[in-house]
Amino acid sequence: REYERTDWDAGGLPKKEWEELLGQARKLADEAGHLRYAWPQELGGKGGSNLDMAVIREHLAAKGLGLHNDLQNEHSIVGNNPFILMFKEFATNAQYERDGEKLLAGKMRTGFGLTEPEHGSDATWMDTTAVRQDRDGQPGWLIQGEKMWTTGMHVATHVMVFARTSGKDGDATGITCFIVPADTPGVKVEEYLWTFNMPTDHPRVSFTDVWIPEDSYWGQVDRGLGLGQSFVHQNRIRQAASSLGAAVYCIEESVKYARARKPFGKPLAENQAIQWPLVELATQCEMLRWLIRKTAWDMDHMEHKEIERQISDKVSMCNYWANRLVCEAADRAMQVHGGIGYSRHKPFEHIYRHHRRYRITEGAEEIQMRKVAAFLFGFMGPKKKAYAEAGL
Repeated sequence: REYERTDWDAGGLPKKEWEELLGQARKLADEAGHLRYAWPQELGGKGGSNLDMAVIREHLAAKGLGLHNDLQNEHSIVGNNPFILMFKEFATNAQYERDGEKLLAGKMRTGFGLTEPEHGSDATWMDTTAVRQDRDGQPGWLIQGEKMWTTGMHVATHVMVFARTSGKDGDATGITCFIVPADTPGVKVEEYLWTFNMPTDHPRVSFTDVWIPEDSYWGQVDRGLGLGQSFVHQNRIRQAASSLGAAVYCIEESVKYARARKPFGKPLAENQAIQWPLVELATQCEMLRWLIRKTAWDMDHMEHKEIERQISDKVSMCNYWANRLVCEAADRAMQVHGGIGYSRHKPFEHIYRHHRRYRITEGAEEIQMRKVAAFLFGFMGPKKKAYAEAGL
């Protein structure tokens, strides 16, 4: 699959034929009523809930790799599409009139530029800036800076660029989210970086004297960071469900192999050295599944702003533990399968390489654990008031 996907002469980017194949899969999924399941009903979707998506994402990942669930391009026949939700929430009427149809038809594809070469987990520190500048009597913005891991840039028509427009490093306000056409003069892909998971479409992009018109931002000026984080909980709970599903797949495949493989005249499955590690992983999967689904259900019955205040620690628990669990399950699957498990004739090494990144992206697991600790010790969340009243 990776060989068929990759254009080695183009720095490891996906082949045009591979992108077309995924496009065909999305088209068929859309015709079947699956692709837009999670989209808002007013945008042609079915308004699928967080609980719905948690169940669906786990189910698809538990079926292994394929066009239903391609890891290399993060493609799924039931789309997550946080960009569409952000567009619905933050685009102006004029932007909706201009870009709405293109976006819904898949003709507007957007890269995401938040992380920078020198700044990662703390997004309030960034070197990219935007200042107001008029050109030919037209008000606008001049952007300078660099972004790292700019997802989807190889096919993007636009890129979301988060830039400091006021304040100082460390301020949560003073950052604005701009929508920049990818072909704007001064936008340049500097390099596509190779990773543990093979070539990627997440490059380092520079913005040199990039001028855009005044209305090229989403939400409010100086309030863009909240926009970038607005759907982080939805992304994290769904990613947790996907990692859980992949872990289940690794465990089930290992069980099948252990029952069928008979070294020394008896099935591997009769050996406790094979059984017990898989027992522990299966137990964790069962417990995690119910935490994920309970948290997703709570999210569906809570105002958007209350999720951060009340249960964001539970979202973080689900996310960091699921991403760690799938890595452990894939590693164990390789061990149970022996040499063939380590080879690319089985999917386990690919699953490991792909999901290992999620212990860093979508909020590193240390950031997730810090959130859990803040709730646990009452530095934020529901316990904060009680500890303050108790003088603790």
